[in-house]
Amino acid sequence: MEIRYKNGRKGTVHRRQLSLTAAYTFTDYKAQGQTLQPVVVDIGNPPSGWLNAFNAYVAISLLRNFNSNIFTTHPNIDLAKCDECLEILNKETEIRYNAGKW
Repeated sequence: MEIRYKNGRKGTVHRRQLSLTAAYTFTDYKAQGQTLQPVVVDIGNPPSGWLNAFNAYVAISLLRNFNSNIFTTHPNIDLAKCDECLEILNKETEIRYNAGKW
C-alpha cells in the first residue's frame, strides 16, 4: 500500500498477517484436579524422551467427554487388515519354531 507523508513524500507499507490461535499449556502435574474443555492432549514422546502410562492417564483423565473409540478403533481399515495378516504369520511362525521345523 502506498502512503503519502505530510511533507509530500511517498512511501510503501507492506503488511504480513499470521493466523494465530490462542493457547495455554502446562504439565500433567499442574493439570491434576482441573477439568478442561475443549482440550488437545499430546501423548507423543516429549522432548525429554520419555512418557509413562501415568502421564498419559493424568492427561486423559482431565477430559469431560472422552471418546474411548479414539484408542479402541483402528485409524485405517487397510492397516488393520495388514495387522491381522501379520498376527497370523506371527502365530504360524511361533508354531513352526516350537515344533522344531526351523
